[in-house]
Formats: sequence, C-alpha cells, structure tokens
Amino acid sequence: MTPPDLDETLASLEGMPRHLQAVAAGLSEEALRRPGTGGAFSLVEHAWHLADLEREGYGERIRRLLTEEDPLLPDFDGDRVARERCYRSKSFHEGLAAFASARAENLSWLRSLAPEVWERRGRQEGVGPVRLGDIPRMMLTHDTSHRASPPVGD
Repeated sequence: MTPPDLDETLASLEGMPRHLQAVAAGLSEEALRRPGTGGAFSLVEHAWHLADLEREGYGERIRRLLTEEDPLLPDFDGDRVARERCYRSKSFHEGLAAFASARAENLSWLRSLAPEVWERRGRQEGVGPVRLGDIPRMMLTHDTSHRASPPVGD
C-alpha cells in the first residue's frame, strides 16, 4: 500500500463509526434490534460485532504482528461471538462507543508505524500469510460489507 492509498484507507476507516451513527439516527429501540434481511445482524448487533472485531480481531492482529515473529493469528468467528454475547440485548450506543474507541486506538497505532514495519508477517487462520500492511485493507473490506448490508429501519 502506498502512502496516498494508506491515507485514503485510514480516512475511510475513521468514518465508519460516524456512518453507523448516521444509519441509527432517529431509529427506535425496536428498529435498532430488528434483524436485517434474511436474518442478518440488527443494527445493535452490527455495532457490537464491529466493536469486538476491532478489539479482539484487528487490534490483536496489529499488536501481535508488531511484537511477535510470524505469529499464528486466530480467526474471529463473528456469528458465534454474537450468539454467545447476546448482542441484540445490549445497548446500541454503548456498542457504538466501544467500536469508535477501539477503531480510534487501532488507527492511532497504524498512523504511527514506520514504513519498514508494514512488511511484518504472520499467518491468519483461514486466510494464510498476512502482512501488517494487509490489515487496513482487510478492515476496509469488512467495513464495506457492513455498509452494504444495513438492517431494516422503521
């Protein structure tokens, strides 16, 4: 990823919490908990999924790629975690705040990295070899999938 591409990617990643907030604006509690089409995540589930993935997936991958040699990075099973943690019963606003905080922390780390560090490598379960430089692109692809599948509102 070249510096202009990286800057654009990080700027887009920075906007995801605001996007989620805009989608939720004016929705009732019922609408925030209503599943999306075909049983997709409700908006509250989106918020908590993004928060947990940001902390336990991307944040952990960034940390381990920076501190370990060739780490084996576990997959993050978002559907399983959502069921186990009963996301739909949680507060949308707390989930959004947790996501925004974790995203800001990860972006701060990524913006502080020296160019040579982006080549640090590991292996991710279900993906294969990954470089630290791949992580922002993976985050953006994931954000894009959530932007494309908003739940049904009021």
